[in-house]
Amino acid sequence: MLGVRVAGAALSGALVAVAFPPYDVWPLAPVGVALLALLCRGVRARHAAVLGLVHGLATFLPLVSWMTVIGPDAWVLLSLLEASFLALMGAVLPAALRVPGWPVWVACLWVAQEAARSRLPFGGFPWGRLAFAETAAPFTAYAGWGGAPLVTFVTALAGTLLGAAVLHVRTARRSAALLMVAALSVPAAGLAVPTGAGEGRRVTVALVQGGVPGQGMDFLGEREQVLRNHVEATSRLAEDVRAGRVDAPDLVIWPENASDIDPFTDPAARRLVDGAVRDIGVPVLVGAVLDGPGPDYVSNTGIVWDPSTGPGDRYVKRHPVPFGEYIPFRDQLSGLVERLDQIPRDFFAGDEPGNLSVGPTEVGDVICFEIAYDGLVRDVVADGADVIVVQTNNATYNGTGQPQQQLAMSRLRAVEHGRTVLVAATSGISAVVAPDGSVVARTPERAARTLVVDVTLHEGTTVADRLADGPEWLLAAAGLVVAGLGARRRGPVGEPS
Repeated sequence: MLGVRVAGAALSGALVAVAFPPYDVWPLAPVGVALLALLCRGVRARHAAVLGLVHGLATFLPLVSWMTVIGPDAWVLLSLLEASFLALMGAVLPAALRVPGWPVWVACLWVAQEAARSRLPFGGFPWGRLAFAETAAPFTAYAGWGGAPLVTFVTALAGTLLGAAVLHVRTARRSAALLMVAALSVPAAGLAVPTGAGEGRRVTVALVQGGVPGQGMDFLGEREQVLRNHVEATSRLAEDVRAGRVDAPDLVIWPENASDIDPFTDPAARRLVDGAVRDIGVPVLVGAVLDGPGPDYVSNTGIVWDPSTGPGDRYVKRHPVPFGEYIPFRDQLSGLVERLDQIPRDFFAGDEPGNLSVGPTEVGDVICFEIAYDGLVRDVVADGADVIVVQTNNATYNGTGQPQQQLAMSRLRAVEHGRTVLVAATSGISAVVAPDGSVVARTPERAARTLVVDVTLHEGTTVADRLADGPEWLLAAAGLVVAGLGARRRGPVGEPS
């Protein structure tokens, strides 16, 4: 019997995986949640932990298969790490299922496990949150009220209500029908939740996707080529503006690592950047890797470069990628994993939010996978950003589905904060996301493209901004407390009330 449940747990995890980009079959996420809850009903905690682990592996192995570009070992280890949080959730599901109203408490436990793995270890890895599977669904509208945690909660609640309806089909058809209606009402109510942010100042923005010379781990190709690609693309934009083929932008955004050489230590690189900025004649937000501080670090940085005054304010990435941009326990691991030698210097972590004045805008800059972290994005909005910018370099993962997954996160952030989100990528996907989460414009992958788009700048705050992480802590605590109470109850799992 346990073998059948294990197979069912693998199916439930696969259903959740297919809900995410690039597949985007979003209704399958609640179905996967429902199936896992039913499988954990009436089993011992240790068996439910196994079911949770299997569910997690079946979700994360396909979801982060783009990690195979780094190495199969990295892919499997990351999947195991993230699945372990699902195993912990699985271990407490039987207790929560004993308590009347269990569909609510199980949904709260989904929020709790996501809260934990979004913070642990090394600052966490929020990839694979249910909220990020639902950015093409009515559930996303809830983001403006409670952020990603509330979207996860309502997605899981629709699933647990569906599971409760299945339990009642034979014994209480009327209750089953009511529960089914409740399950369908959760996303339906999302259609009535207003999104967007009304009118605001309009500016014209250019997103330069210059392209990269290589693929996979070799995307950098020749030294200086990525920088030259973005310089040439900006010069072509300037020619188009002078010829009247496109509108003159008020600001230009280059992606992360657009300058693959430090323009402050390499005079030739500085001349290239400065020449491109003067040619276009408006401020450019330049993504560059800078040497320092000190000989042991480099910095992943966004630099405001003015055509008259040159480089000005900077944002240093606050959350470098562990084992990708810095090596935890470097002294202990460097002799064991040769691949770590490819990162000879750690990326320095900044300590200030990415609020930068770029021309007529107050940009809230986050770099690459920082868009997945609630607090990092919330900080720039709280400090006055009227547009969110994501400078990213996904060239390593072109064609793997990873850029689509990251774009989905940007769509949720737009709704959560009532802001336009501008995604500038070296080789795709660059995009403009409206405050209602719709994608106004986007580029293909593996191509050199420049988007010139009129966007709206917004001030003010959403309910989610004002509540901050309150909904997450409240929902997570409710789930854990009730699970603790359920563990004290005797007997089989109770029927939902």
